[in-house]
Amino acid sequence: MRYMELGSSGIQVSKMGLGTWAIGGGPAWSGGPSEQNAVDTIIEAAHQGINMVDTAPGYNFGASEEIVGKALKQLDREKVVLVTKCGVVWNRKGSVWNKVGDRQLYKLLTPESVKLEVEESLQRLGTDYIDLYMTHWPSVPPFETPIAETVGALNELKKEGKIRAIGAANVSIEQIHEYLDCCELDLVQGKYNVLERGVENDLLPLCREHRITMQAYSPLEQGLLTGTISKDYRPEPGNARANKKWWQPGNMERVIDMLDGWKPLCEKYDCSIPTLCLAWIMNQGDEVNLLTGATEPDQVVMNARAADIVIDEEDLRTMREDAEALDR
Repeated sequence: MRYMELGSSGIQVSKMGLGTWAIGGGPAWSGGPSEQNAVDTIIEAAHQGINMVDTAPGYNFGASEEIVGKALKQLDREKVVLVTKCGVVWNRKGSVWNKVGDRQLYKLLTPESVKLEVEESLQRLGTDYIDLYMTHWPSVPPFETPIAETVGALNELKKEGKIRAIGAANVSIEQIHEYLDCCELDLVQGKYNVLERGVENDLLPLCREHRITMQAYSPLEQGLLTGTISKDYRPEPGNARANKKWWQPGNMERVIDMLDGWKPLCEKYDCSIPTLCLAWIMNQGDEVNLLTGATEPDQVVMNARAADIVIDEEDLRTMREDAEALDR
């Protein structure tokens, strides 16, 4: 496993993190894995050198955080870089957002709510500090909170030692500049995979300029880039994949054909299709960190293999050109 500094924080993190959205289960994932399997997956990540574990209260209403907390009891807490988020709530009113099953989620980033969320997350996680605390989504009307006010609360929590570093997810370039005016921002998440490369136009250059870690989430396009999806697969209504561009009929089949064409590359680098796709991102720059999902220990082992693969420039270019052709 390769390691890198988290922004300017001094915290050393594995270049690949484990995302636990699917591990949290719930309606968005048609149930998810068993709790024991989920815990075993997190522990295997640590065995593979993956020290960054990413969760959020909004992942099945706290269930993901609780599972991560159970895994932490079997690990050395000081060797885990624990990431969780704030700004998505269900037990108090905010700006209406998604409905998961029959429960409503809200966006809320008032200082008061952020401070409550920290305490709730610490309790579910069974720890007294969070290494990286992130805003999950920007606040929106009618409960819109200025970024400076939210960050003021985050800076207070950092001084108190309840959090060690600050990050932001799903933010615009303009919003990142607002964060930088108020705090040391150490990580920004952006969707990045061989199919979705928009961050290369603006987010990645900005992160390089300000020494911010750019963490790529959904690097396997929620499973489509695993090479295990059949052409007749259709996400069930309400499934997290159902409204995604590349999972639509027509698009999905073309992606599967592209992956079939990469099998010779898998033979060349002695890896699987998903490992190849992860390695493609790993080879895009030193500022890029990967957030990979897994629900089985053996999936973690396969993902971690990507850290060892160096894809040559010609093959990187071929993969990019093949993916760009799908947009035409």
